[in-house]
Amino acid sequence: MLPVIDLSERDVPARIEAACRETGFFYVSGHGVPGDLREALDAAAREFFALPENEKDEIAMARGGKAWRGWFPVGAELTSGEEDRKEGLYFGAEVPAGHPLPLHGPNLFPRQVPELRSLVLTYLDEMTRVAQDVLRGVAASLGLAPDYFSAGYTANPTVLFRIFHYPPAPADDPGWGVGEHTDYGLLTLLLQDDNGGLQVHTPDGWVDAPPLPDTFVCNIGDMLERLTGGWYRSTPHRVRNTSGRDRLSFPFFFDPDFGAEVPPLPDRAAVGQDGRRRWDGQSPLAFEGTYGDYLTAKVAKVFPQLRGELTQPF
Repeated sequence: MLPVIDLSERDVPARIEAACRETGFFYVSGHGVPGDLREALDAAAREFFALPENEKDEIAMARGGKAWRGWFPVGAELTSGEEDRKEGLYFGAEVPAGHPLPLHGPNLFPRQVPELRSLVLTYLDEMTRVAQDVLRGVAASLGLAPDYFSAGYTANPTVLFRIFHYPPAPADDPGWGVGEHTDYGLLTLLLQDDNGGLQVHTPDGWVDAPPLPDTFVCNIGDMLERLTGGWYRSTPHRVRNTSGRDRLSFPFFFDPDFGAEVPPLPDRAAVGQDGRRRWDGQSPLAFEGTYGDYLTAKVAKVFPQLRGELTQPF
Protein backbone atom coordinates (compact mmCIF):
# COMPACT_ATOMS: atom_id res chain seq x y z
CA MET A 1 0.00 0.00 0.00
CA LEU A 2 1.26 3.45 -0.88
CA PRO A 3 1.70 5.77 2.14
CA VAL A 4 -1.00 8.22 3.22
CA ILE A 5 0.33 11.66 4.20
CA ASP A 6 -1.91 13.98 6.19
CA LEU A 7 -1.01 17.57 5.31
CA SER A 8 -2.10 18.75 8.77
CA GLU A 9 0.53 16.69 10.57
CA ARG A 10 4.03 17.81 11.57
CA ASP A 11 6.15 15.14 9.91
CA VAL A 12 5.03 15.91 6.34
CA PRO A 13 8.51 16.73 4.90
CA ALA A 14 10.13 13.54 6.20
CA ARG A 15 7.25 11.41 4.97
CA ILE A 16 7.27 13.10 1.57
CA GLU A 17 11.01 12.45 1.23
CA ALA A 18 10.54 8.77 2.04
CA ALA A 19 7.64 8.44 -0.41
CA CYS A 20 9.43 10.28 -3.22
CA ARG A 21 12.56 8.19 -2.77
CA GLU A 22 10.71 4.87 -2.55
CA THR A 23 7.88 5.09 -5.11
CA GLY A 24 7.25 8.69 -6.17
CA PHE A 25 3.58 8.14 -5.23
CA PHE A 26 1.58 8.76 -2.07
CA TYR A 27 -1.95 9.59 -0.95
CA VAL A 28 -2.76 13.06 0.39
CA SER A 29 -5.32 13.55 3.16
CA GLY A 30 -6.09 16.57 5.32
CA HIS A 31 -6.39 18.67 2.15
CA GLY A 32 -9.57 20.59 2.94
CA VAL A 33 -11.24 20.24 -0.48
CA PRO A 34 -15.00 20.07 0.17
CA GLY A 35 -16.60 16.70 -0.44
CA ASP A 36 -19.68 18.25 -2.00
CA LEU A 37 -17.52 19.98 -4.63
CA ARG A 38 -15.92 16.67 -5.58
CA GLU A 39 -19.28 14.91 -5.72
CA ALA A 40 -20.88 17.64 -7.84
CA LEU A 41 -17.93 17.61 -10.24
CA ASP A 42 -18.23 13.84 -10.65
CA ALA A 43 -21.98 14.08 -11.30
CA ALA A 44 -21.59 16.85 -13.89
CA ALA A 45 -18.81 14.97 -15.66
CA ARG A 46 -20.93 11.82 -15.89
CA GLU A 47 -23.77 13.88 -17.33
CA PHE A 48 -21.44 15.21 -20.03
CA PHE A 49 -19.95 11.84 -20.98
CA ALA A 50 -23.46 10.37 -21.30
CA LEU A 51 -24.26 12.83 -24.12
CA PRO A 52 -24.33 11.66 -27.75
CA GLU A 53 -21.01 12.10 -29.52
CA ASN A 54 -22.36 14.75 -31.89
CA GLU A 55 -23.22 16.92 -28.88
CA LYS A 56 -19.87 16.35 -27.18
CA ASP A 57 -18.22 17.26 -30.48
CA GLU A 58 -19.50 20.83 -30.06
CA ILE A 59 -16.50 21.38 -27.76
CA ALA A 60 -14.03 19.12 -29.58
CA MET A 61 -10.35 19.92 -28.97
CA ALA A 62 -9.90 20.93 -32.60
CA ARG A 63 -12.19 23.90 -31.86
CA GLY A 64 -9.85 25.06 -29.08
CA GLY A 65 -6.92 25.75 -31.39
CA LYS A 66 -3.49 25.96 -29.81
CA ALA A 67 -5.06 26.32 -26.34
CA TRP A 68 -5.77 22.56 -26.62
CA ARG A 69 -8.94 22.63 -24.55
CA GLY A 70 -12.09 20.55 -24.97
CA TRP A 71 -13.27 17.01 -25.62
CA PHE A 72 -11.64 14.09 -27.39
CA PRO A 73 -13.19 10.67 -28.16
CA VAL A 74 -11.98 7.20 -27.19
CA GLY A 75 -8.81 6.35 -29.10
CA ALA A 76 -7.85 9.93 -30.00
CA GLU A 77 -5.10 10.21 -27.37
CA LEU A 78 -1.92 8.16 -27.72
CA THR A 79 0.51 6.84 -25.12
CA SER A 80 3.79 5.61 -26.59
CA GLY A 81 2.06 5.48 -29.96
CA GLU A 82 -0.82 3.27 -28.76
CA GLU A 83 -4.45 4.42 -28.61
CA ASP A 84 -5.79 4.88 -25.08
CA ARG A 85 -9.16 3.32 -24.16
CA LYS A 86 -10.52 6.55 -22.77
CA GLU A 87 -12.22 9.80 -23.71
CA GLY A 88 -11.63 13.06 -21.95
CA LEU A 89 -12.00 16.75 -21.35
CA TYR A 90 -8.99 19.09 -21.25
CA PHE A 91 -9.09 22.23 -19.13
CA GLY A 92 -6.55 24.70 -17.80
CA ALA A 93 -6.23 28.09 -16.17
CA GLU A 94 -8.87 30.35 -17.70
CA VAL A 95 -7.25 33.13 -19.72
CA PRO A 96 -8.63 35.32 -22.53
CA ALA A 97 -8.64 34.27 -26.16
CA GLY A 98 -5.64 35.34 -28.21
CA HIS A 99 -3.03 34.44 -25.60
CA PRO A 100 0.32 34.15 -27.44
CA LEU A 101 1.47 30.91 -25.79
CA PRO A 102 0.29 27.42 -26.73
CA LEU A 103 -1.72 25.52 -24.10
CA HIS A 104 -3.06 28.87 -22.83
CA GLY A 105 -6.50 30.27 -23.56
CA PRO A 106 -10.20 30.06 -22.70
CA ASN A 107 -11.72 26.75 -21.71
CA LEU A 108 -14.49 25.09 -23.72
CA PHE A 109 -17.52 24.18 -21.61
CA PRO A 110 -20.61 22.23 -22.72
CA ARG A 111 -23.85 24.14 -23.07
CA GLN A 112 -25.77 20.99 -22.03
CA VAL A 113 -24.10 20.90 -18.58
CA PRO A 114 -23.81 24.60 -17.67
CA GLU A 115 -22.84 23.92 -14.04
CA LEU A 116 -19.58 22.32 -15.19
CA ARG A 117 -17.99 25.73 -15.76
CA SER A 118 -18.26 26.98 -12.18
CA LEU A 119 -17.40 23.56 -10.77
CA VAL A 120 -14.22 23.25 -12.83
CA LEU A 121 -13.02 26.79 -12.11
CA THR A 122 -13.68 26.41 -8.37
CA TYR A 123 -11.92 23.06 -8.39
CA LEU A 124 -8.87 24.58 -10.09
CA ASP A 125 -8.61 27.16 -7.32
CA GLU A 126 -8.94 24.53 -4.60
CA MET A 127 -6.39 22.22 -6.17
CA THR A 128 -3.90 25.04 -6.72
CA ARG A 129 -4.04 25.68 -2.99
CA VAL A 130 -3.49 21.99 -2.19
CA ALA A 131 -0.62 21.69 -4.67
CA GLN A 132 1.16 24.68 -3.13
CA ASP A 133 0.72 23.05 0.28
CA VAL A 134 2.26 19.80 -0.96
CA LEU A 135 5.15 21.68 -2.57
CA ARG A 136 5.90 23.40 0.73
CA GLY A 137 6.44 19.92 2.14
CA VAL A 138 8.54 18.94 -0.89
CA ALA A 139 10.68 22.06 -0.46
CA ALA A 140 11.25 21.33 3.22
CA SER A 141 12.11 17.72 2.38
CA LEU A 142 14.93 19.05 0.16
CA GLY A 143 16.23 21.51 2.74
CA LEU A 144 14.78 24.50 0.88
CA ALA A 145 12.72 27.43 2.16
CA PRO A 146 9.01 26.55 2.41
CA ASP A 147 8.15 29.14 -0.26
CA TYR A 148 10.87 27.98 -2.66
CA PHE A 149 8.29 26.90 -5.26
CA SER A 150 5.46 29.36 -4.58
CA ALA A 151 7.87 32.31 -4.77
CA GLY A 152 9.65 30.91 -7.83
CA TYR A 153 8.68 28.13 -10.24
CA THR A 154 4.98 28.13 -9.26
CA ALA A 155 4.47 31.84 -8.64
CA ASN A 156 2.87 31.72 -12.11
CA PRO A 157 2.26 27.99 -12.50
CA THR A 158 1.21 26.02 -15.54
CA VAL A 159 -2.12 24.55 -14.42
CA LEU A 160 -3.73 21.78 -16.46
CA PHE A 161 -6.74 19.67 -15.52
CA ARG A 162 -8.24 16.61 -17.18
CA ILE A 163 -11.43 14.62 -16.70
CA PHE A 164 -11.13 11.11 -18.13
CA HIS A 165 -13.85 8.55 -18.80
CA TYR A 166 -12.70 4.95 -19.11
CA PRO A 167 -15.44 2.70 -20.52
CA PRO A 168 -15.50 -0.83 -19.12
CA ALA A 169 -12.83 -3.00 -20.75
CA PRO A 170 -13.54 -6.63 -21.66
CA ALA A 171 -11.54 -9.06 -19.57
CA ASP A 172 -9.66 -10.26 -22.67
CA ASP A 173 -8.86 -6.76 -24.00
CA PRO A 174 -5.05 -6.41 -24.13
CA GLY A 175 -5.23 -2.62 -24.45
CA TRP A 176 -4.82 -0.06 -21.68
CA GLY A 177 -7.06 2.80 -20.63
CA VAL A 178 -3.79 4.69 -20.59
CA GLY A 179 -0.48 2.94 -21.12
CA GLU A 180 2.71 3.18 -19.11
CA HIS A 181 3.93 6.77 -18.79
CA THR A 182 5.31 9.38 -16.44
CA ASP A 183 3.89 12.87 -15.93
CA TYR A 184 5.73 15.89 -17.26
CA GLY A 185 5.76 18.56 -14.58
CA LEU A 186 6.14 18.89 -10.81
CA LEU A 187 3.08 17.31 -9.19
CA THR A 188 -0.09 15.50 -10.16
CA LEU A 189 -3.03 15.31 -7.76
CA LEU A 190 -5.55 12.66 -8.79
CA LEU A 191 -9.15 12.32 -7.71
CA GLN A 192 -10.55 8.94 -8.77
CA ASP A 193 -13.93 7.31 -8.41
CA ASP A 194 -14.54 4.02 -6.60
CA ASN A 195 -13.79 1.73 -9.55
CA GLY A 196 -10.00 1.50 -9.30
CA GLY A 197 -7.68 0.62 -12.16
CA LEU A 198 -4.58 2.73 -11.45
CA GLN A 199 -1.30 0.83 -11.20
CA VAL A 200 2.12 2.15 -10.14
CA HIS A 201 5.50 0.67 -11.09
CA THR A 202 7.38 0.39 -7.79
CA PRO A 203 10.80 -1.22 -7.20
CA ASP A 204 8.84 -4.37 -6.24
CA GLY A 205 6.83 -4.39 -9.48
CA TRP A 206 3.40 -3.13 -10.45
CA VAL A 207 1.03 -2.42 -7.54
CA ASP A 208 -2.54 -1.18 -7.44
CA ALA A 209 -3.34 2.32 -6.17
CA PRO A 210 -6.99 1.89 -5.22
CA PRO A 211 -9.20 4.81 -4.25
CA LEU A 212 -9.15 5.70 -0.56
CA PRO A 213 -11.88 7.85 1.00
CA ASP A 214 -11.23 11.60 1.15
CA THR A 215 -7.76 11.40 -0.42
CA PHE A 216 -5.96 12.36 -3.61
CA VAL A 217 -3.23 10.27 -5.17
CA CYS A 218 -0.12 12.44 -5.56
CA ASN A 219 2.81 11.65 -7.81
CA ILE A 220 5.88 13.60 -8.84
CA GLY A 221 6.69 14.40 -12.45
CA ASP A 222 9.68 14.71 -14.73
CA MET A 223 10.51 18.28 -13.72
CA LEU A 224 10.86 17.36 -10.06
CA GLU A 225 13.14 14.51 -11.09
CA ARG A 226 15.14 17.03 -13.13
CA LEU A 227 15.20 19.61 -10.34
CA THR A 228 16.49 17.08 -7.81
CA GLY A 229 19.07 15.60 -10.19
CA GLY A 230 17.32 12.23 -9.98
CA TRP A 231 17.16 12.15 -6.17
CA TYR A 232 13.40 11.94 -6.62
CA ARG A 233 12.22 9.91 -9.62
CA SER A 234 9.03 10.34 -11.64
CA THR A 235 7.36 6.95 -11.56
CA PRO A 236 5.66 5.11 -14.44
CA HIS A 237 1.98 4.34 -14.01
CA ARG A 238 -0.90 3.02 -16.12
CA VAL A 239 -4.66 2.39 -16.01
CA ARG A 240 -6.91 -0.48 -17.05
CA ASN A 241 -10.59 -0.42 -16.15
CA THR A 242 -11.70 -3.98 -15.40
CA SER A 243 -14.45 -2.99 -12.95
CA GLY A 244 -17.27 -3.57 -15.44
CA ARG A 245 -18.42 0.00 -14.81
CA ASP A 246 -17.62 3.43 -16.21
CA ARG A 247 -14.50 4.79 -14.49
CA LEU A 248 -13.91 8.53 -14.06
CA SER A 249 -10.66 10.14 -12.96
CA PHE A 250 -9.72 13.76 -12.42
CA PRO A 251 -5.95 14.40 -12.72
CA PHE A 252 -4.77 17.91 -11.84
CA PHE A 253 -1.30 18.81 -13.10
CA PHE A 254 0.62 21.53 -11.26
CA ASP A 255 3.71 22.49 -13.18
CA PRO A 256 6.41 25.18 -13.45
CA ASP A 257 5.99 28.52 -15.11
CA PHE A 258 5.69 27.86 -18.85
CA GLY A 259 8.67 30.12 -19.62
CA ALA A 260 10.96 28.89 -16.85
CA GLU A 261 14.03 26.74 -17.28
CA VAL A 262 14.31 24.06 -14.59
CA PRO A 263 17.98 23.17 -14.05
CA PRO A 264 18.97 20.79 -11.25
CA LEU A 265 19.56 22.40 -7.88
CA PRO A 266 23.29 23.14 -7.51
CA ASP A 267 23.82 20.54 -4.79
CA ARG A 268 21.57 17.96 -6.44
CA ALA A 269 23.09 17.60 -9.91
CA ALA A 270 23.01 13.88 -10.69
CA VAL A 271 23.19 12.90 -7.01
CA GLY A 272 20.25 10.59 -7.35
CA GLN A 273 21.29 8.66 -10.42
CA ASP A 274 21.37 4.98 -9.55
CA GLY A 275 21.83 3.33 -12.92
CA ARG A 276 18.16 2.45 -13.36
CA ARG A 277 16.95 2.79 -16.92
CA ARG A 278 13.80 4.90 -17.30
CA TRP A 279 10.72 3.26 -18.77
CA ASP A 280 11.13 5.24 -22.05
CA GLY A 281 14.92 5.13 -22.26
CA GLN A 282 15.07 8.92 -21.96
CA SER A 283 15.97 11.31 -19.15
CA PRO A 284 14.52 14.70 -18.23
CA LEU A 285 17.98 15.59 -16.94
CA ALA A 286 19.26 15.70 -20.52
CA PHE A 287 16.66 18.19 -21.74
CA GLU A 288 17.63 21.79 -22.54
CA GLY A 289 15.09 24.60 -22.73
CA THR A 290 12.02 25.90 -20.94
CA TYR A 291 9.26 23.89 -19.36
CA GLY A 292 7.00 25.11 -22.15
CA ASP A 293 9.36 23.58 -24.72
CA TYR A 294 9.31 20.27 -22.86
CA LEU A 295 5.53 20.24 -22.40
CA THR A 296 4.56 21.13 -25.97
CA ALA A 297 6.93 18.52 -27.39
CA LYS A 298 5.41 15.85 -25.15
CA VAL A 299 1.78 16.82 -25.77
CA ALA A 300 2.31 16.93 -29.55
CA LYS A 301 3.15 13.22 -29.38
CA VAL A 302 -0.02 12.52 -27.43
CA PHE A 303 -2.27 14.27 -29.98
CA PRO A 304 -0.39 14.11 -33.31
CA GLN A 305 -3.50 15.16 -35.23
CA LEU A 306 -3.38 18.57 -33.50
CA ARG A 307 0.38 19.06 -33.74
CA GLY A 308 -0.06 21.73 -36.42
CA GLU A 309 -1.88 23.97 -33.95
CA LEU A 310 1.28 24.40 -31.91
CA THR A 311 3.67 27.23 -32.65
CA GLN A 312 7.01 28.07 -31.10
CA PRO A 313 6.21 29.50 -27.64
CA PHE A 314 8.70 32.33 -27.87
